[in-house]
Amino acid sequence: MFKELVVNVTEQETRVALLEDGNIAELFVERGDDSNINGNIYKGRVQRVLPGMQAAFVDIGLNQAAFIYVDDVQKKQNIGENEPPFSENGNKEPTPDNTGRQIPIEELLREGQELMVEVVKSPIGTKGARITTYISLPGRYLVLMPNVDHIGISKRIASEEERTRLRDLIRDKREVSYGYIFRTAGEGIAEDQLKREMDLLVNSWENIKKRYRSFSAPYRLHRDLTVTFRALRDLLTQEADRLVIDNKFGYDSVNSFIRKIMPELKVKIEYHSEPEPLFEVFNIEGDITRALKKKVWLKSGGYIVIEQTEALTSIDVNTGRYVGKRNFEETIVKTNLEAIREIIVQVRLRNIGGIIILDFIDMENLENRVRVFETLREGFREDKCRTNILPMSEIGLVQMTRKRVRKSLTRMLCEECPLCYGDGYTISRRSIAQKIYREIYRNARDMMGDIFSIKMSEEMADYLHREEANTIGAIEYRLGKKIEVYPIRRFHREEFELTEKFK
Repeated sequence: MFKELVVNVTEQETRVALLEDGNIAELFVERGDDSNINGNIYKGRVQRVLPGMQAAFVDIGLNQAAFIYVDDVQKKQNIGENEPPFSENGNKEPTPDNTGRQIPIEELLREGQELMVEVVKSPIGTKGARITTYISLPGRYLVLMPNVDHIGISKRIASEEERTRLRDLIRDKREVSYGYIFRTAGEGIAEDQLKREMDLLVNSWENIKKRYRSFSAPYRLHRDLTVTFRALRDLLTQEADRLVIDNKFGYDSVNSFIRKIMPELKVKIEYHSEPEPLFEVFNIEGDITRALKKKVWLKSGGYIVIEQTEALTSIDVNTGRYVGKRNFEETIVKTNLEAIREIIVQVRLRNIGGIIILDFIDMENLENRVRVFETLREGFREDKCRTNILPMSEIGLVQMTRKRVRKSLTRMLCEECPLCYGDGYTISRRSIAQKIYREIYRNARDMMGDIFSIKMSEEMADYLHREEANTIGAIEYRLGKKIEVYPIRRFHREEFELTEKFK
């Protein structure tokens, strides 16, 4: 697959689009705030221990306290000593103690305690960051895990001979029994490349430990790479062809980063200096706009509707304008299969995580249901985020989960509607008009003036003049009072003020 990165840099934000065969697959946005802090390492202070939840809140210097579960707490942290505690099998440390008893969090943490933590999930909505004491430092080929003695290899490296070679390389080259995981890009790595990356990661870890001893909590000890360099490290494989960037300083920085960190990476770096915006050249802006809409049309005339809520995301498949050519069952199957391709694109692009409910159009034939389900499962196999897909029900529902580590595109680029406050609906104009009439009748007996003066939004004022003129006239006749409507530009749709005037 032909892959390329398109990087748009401004003073306010950096956007990185991953294109696969010319189509946008993923979008990353960084705005210089704390919206995405995955991979950052902090010296934190325990604020509160919650035995009932087996969790704790930790102050790491953000507006919201981070939280940590008992399974993410080591039995002890030997920060500053030459060798941290190890687990021979690579498992997390809060395993049962010598008696087989699960150690509760109140015996592992206490209020005011300082500890080193890494963010594994950025703050999302009202939820604070999720953290762990199991530190991991990712590189191009390796992930260093200084607190466990474990050697892991990506499942995508299939050759058993290569896996054995990589394990032997690590055991031969490491001087301290730190844990390492080979990433997919590590397949075929040479000894000198491996040693260079191991040295870089170990030096980073030593610097983090020094800062931990030098500063008091809360303090950020390590910041992960910027979105541009993370994309270089994590997204560009050896088959990637090029990177295009529209910022001269960024272009020079990328070249310097590749020379120092990944000199063997064969990627064509291009500087876009033309006046036409880079994302417009690659037709990316339209795809981003499309990814923010609830309804996404399919080429056949069908469509999918994506609804994101606090707890889950539902995706509904509809035939729309597509009527098919032969029979109804064939039309349904073709729409469902086409919808799967678009669902995979939209889930990745929007970075939808958590629980996802897919509502396919009902299919009577069992073989067709199996075919659609297998196509869905196969399509998500290449997704880097971990997914779990349950079998399709008889009514066409599929339940799945997708690991959520950062904000979705909608949460990143959008904010709550000031009219509906996230409900997705506003009161209709007719309902607002009826509310105004009820308010007029309620105040009619107590008002001494001859005229009702109503201030309202321009939209509602125009509606009353055009659609409700007869109703207004009937109310004036019944109450014996004149009604005057004043449009106010700053009023929102549901806002109005009722006062009295004298002739």
